Amino acid sequence: MKTYYRDFLIRNWQPADRQAAADLIASVLAEYNLCCEPEGADQDVFYVEDSYWAVGGEFWVIEQEARMVGTAGYYPVLRGRNAVEIRKMYLLPEVRGQGLGRFLLQTLEERIASKGFEQIWVETASVLQEAVQLYERNGYQLSTGVETTRCDRIYLKVLSGSKDE
Repeated sequence: MKTYYRDFLIRNWQPADRQAAADLIASVLAEYNLCCEPEGADQDVFYVEDSYWAVGGEFWVIEQEARMVGTAGYYPVLRGRNAVEIRKMYLLPEVRGQGLGRFLLQTLEERIASKGFEQIWVETASVLQEAVQLYERNGYQLSTGVETTRCDRIYLKVLSGSKDE
């Protein structure tokens, strides 16, 4: 993956990004008084090769002027049918409100659909109001079955062309 949105570069994560991506995610979580869980819900960012790449997922970083300002990824899950979960979609405060989140979500959805997946799941917390609004405005339906302790919402989107449509 290598694409641009305005002056933002969206590219594949590389091993040299490991600590910067983890720090960025921890920073955004702290902004909302949520705890980073390096041994739990956030361990995937430390093991991108196994958690994303080895199972057919992708993990991206977003840069502006060579500085990491966001992350986003997805990987297949057993929940649902032929499904993936969007993970670690976080943006620093100074780059929010510019349409980047919407662009990232649409780009993720296009990429996921191109690989033949039928469902997209995403867990989030109500306190992440921007994320909640983004998902709800883009056709994600509130569902049940939250698995992550700090999350209290789970959304599902059935992709166009799926038999469940």
